[in-house]
Amino acid sequence: MKTKLLARVLERIENWPAEAQDQLAELALDIDAGLNDVAYEPTDEELAGIDCGLRDAEQGRFATDAEVEAAFAKFRHR
Repeated sequence: MKTKLLARVLERIENWPAEAQDQLAELALDIDAGLNDVAYEPTDEELAGIDCGLRDAEQGRFATDAEVEAAFAKFRHR
């Protein structure tokens, strides 16, 4: 069974570039996995990104809350 909205979307995505179609398919698979209680398995690329982020955090490479607030404040007052 397909909803009317899903049928409309499926018609439209046929004209999307392959990369965009694959992105949507990955999102759909993530949703499906959540509905079926399947554990998420990150890709090697995602695991490498996580490791990189953890190293950066350990080395203090992230902005402090005060630095982030100061950056946002510059743009709020323009």
